[in-house]
Amino acid sequence: MRKPPPGLPSRDQILSFIAASDVPAGKREIARAFGLHAQDKIALKALLKDMADEGLIDSAPGRAFHRMGGIPKVTVLRIADVDDGGNVWAVPERWEAETPPPRLRVRERKRGELGVGERILARTEEAGAGWIAHPMKVLAPASEQMLGVLREEAGRMWLTSVDKKDRREVAVSDAGDAQAGDLVLAEKAGRPPRITARVVQRLGDPFAPRSFSLIAIHKLGIPDVFAAEALEEAQAVAQRPLGDDREDLRHLPIVAIDPADARDHDDAVWAAPDDDPANPGGWKAIVAIADVSFYVRPGSALDREARARGNSVYFPDRVVPMLPEILSADVCSLKAGEDRAALACHLQITSSGVLKGWRFTRALVRIAANIAYEDAQAVADSFLPGMERGVGLPPAIQDHAGGMIDPALGTAREASGGGVATGENPAGLPLHQREAGPPPRSGEELGAILRPLWDCWHALAKARNARAPLELDLPERRVVLDEQGRILSVAPRERLDSMRLIEDYMIAANVAAAKALEAKKAPVMYRDHEPPSREKLVALKDYLETFGVPFALGQVVRPATFNHILERIGDADFRPQVMEQVLRTQTQAYYGPMNHGHFGLGLGSYAHFTSPIRRYADLVVHRALVAAYALGPGGAAPDPAEMERVGEAISRLERRAMEAERDTTDRYVAAFLSERVGQMVETRITGITNFGFFATVEAIGGDGLMPVRDLGGEYFRFDEGARTLTGETSGDVFALGQRLTLKLADANPVSGALRFELPEGKGAAPGSSPPRFLKRRGRPANIRHQGRRR
Repeated sequence: MRKPPPGLPSRDQILSFIAASDVPAGKREIARAFGLHAQDKIALKALLKDMADEGLIDSAPGRAFHRMGGIPKVTVLRIADVDDGGNVWAVPERWEAETPPPRLRVRERKRGELGVGERILARTEEAGAGWIAHPMKVLAPASEQMLGVLREEAGRMWLTSVDKKDRREVAVSDAGDAQAGDLVLAEKAGRPPRITARVVQRLGDPFAPRSFSLIAIHKLGIPDVFAAEALEEAQAVAQRPLGDDREDLRHLPIVAIDPADARDHDDAVWAAPDDDPANPGGWKAIVAIADVSFYVRPGSALDREARARGNSVYFPDRVVPMLPEILSADVCSLKAGEDRAALACHLQITSSGVLKGWRFTRALVRIAANIAYEDAQAVADSFLPGMERGVGLPPAIQDHAGGMIDPALGTAREASGGGVATGENPAGLPLHQREAGPPPRSGEELGAILRPLWDCWHALAKARNARAPLELDLPERRVVLDEQGRILSVAPRERLDSMRLIEDYMIAANVAAAKALEAKKAPVMYRDHEPPSREKLVALKDYLETFGVPFALGQVVRPATFNHILERIGDADFRPQVMEQVLRTQTQAYYGPMNHGHFGLGLGSYAHFTSPIRRYADLVVHRALVAAYALGPGGAAPDPAEMERVGEAISRLERRAMEAERDTTDRYVAAFLSERVGQMVETRITGITNFGFFATVEAIGGDGLMPVRDLGGEYFRFDEGARTLTGETSGDVFALGQRLTLKLADANPVSGALRFELPEGKGAAPGSSPPRFLKRRGRPANIRHQGRRR
């Protein structure tokens, strides 16, 4: 953090002025307030930029500043709701922060003046823990869309939202040709007390196969239809000759190792002992990546579509690709036996796994085999002694339904298969090989190809262990569907060394891409993951104290700091909760042109290079490499200011994709469990509130509420600090991490919500005693709610 030059206000002084100012505070107002002269304004501009980079302030249209996470003094709001009490609530029309948008209570001049969907220009003020909006002007009207299921009662239609957070129903003024039970898209309109909905699109049966992903697509506004111009352009560029100026790597047995049901194949790998005497015991490796930049040129219709989508979205039943299928699943995809354009990253790796050198070329490759993770693991197990398997290899950073520090890493790469398997695969082969393509190689041939890959990977794993990246072994759910889209099973996905092997090669190539661009002083679209904030560390300390686990503030926090916490906990029942809390403590990874390092991986320079078929960020990095190293057409040296805007946009789209994938999996899990309603299920408490507790079904996931009203006739006290509910009469304690056998009372596939009941309808479930530390804790006396001290 740079100190402001003499004469400039401090960061705290600027923040205080912005908060106290009655008018929007831009650079001019700040300079005037602190009496700055012309020569000081350049320094002030730099200071304000630093404060924005540090996450202290943000700017609104018109260049006025406000506290990061706050709301501009004057801004455009959209009326989002009118509650049963007649209170009008609005949200900012523009909100790009990682946190959910705040809700502002609107002070109407006249009751019933504003309706849902209307836009207003308003003056805002912070009041207590919330915000107040004073309307200045009603802007052009807009509609508020709602996705829901129609229900008929007494001859009248009602719309029930698919959002499990929205529990109210809305009367339908016009259902069109939709019938009761249909999934529909509707517009909310009207003023209180008559808020109604008009159906604008009938989407069909919400319980039909493929409907669960359709709900997410419409709910979150994910574009799933390509413009005709882009489709025509894709057909044309797919015929483009690959050219004669590529490095010919077709003689090398490069292999692609992916999920068995992968829809596209971005990457392939090869390794061999290095014959360079300057690298004794070292390795040379090639990470070949689909050369998407050769086909998708800057400013083209395809580029505009890809940028607007930001990334592919993978569901159990479909993929919404970033690029048209002729490119994403065919021409760009690295398929066995086919000549393909690639951007090749040549790596030189020491015996200890350190990257000694790298170079990038445009290449022509012919993949020797597309191998499923399971098949690659089976072949590796045949040539590896049992003691070698997984020795010294840390669990990879994994994707997780609750949100991940870096969702584009680890098993998120598996999401090229959607995190699911579709149909049966008795031969254990990638699906496209069962349909077409060259026959599979023999186990002996594959063993000869894979052995050097595994040996080189053991060197990379040494370097990874030395970095001590964050190790969170959180389960990923795997939804298995039959060919008609019906659910066969839901289970945790097994983590294999073959998956970790590919992850480590990809990480090495990503590091090389960042460093190669830095060497040319070229702009880089970094994948940044910053260290946790102090506020989150304080929250983690408070959380760990409820389990009797010490955590000292003031220390230099590294990924290993969190690994040591988990080592200390061992296999305790509450280990999953602590891992999830450690995950929530991390900041979200994002894309941008400023290098802030990757905290979770323990890396100083990191960019995404390995998945240009499904991530726009990787396409930006490819274009920069092609331009910086004069590798031919399709390169582009992006403007850093433009990169900042693109980085913000694709980071936001990535979060949208994560939410869509998570919500859809929740719906599939609820549909799978709906056949077990009324049965007992093994659960674990994951959240405690004053109105009940949330529990997750063990092994397969799926979160549900156990309302406090259903815990029996006695009163339960909520202790916010300890995060417990305690029965006043029985002394029964419900606490985080506690395992319970509960009755599944309801499972709603449309919303993904579950609801539980206790066995026999009252009292604590058998075998549900709280963790031992809670039995020793004294319960607060003579109070109904024990709040946390602030």
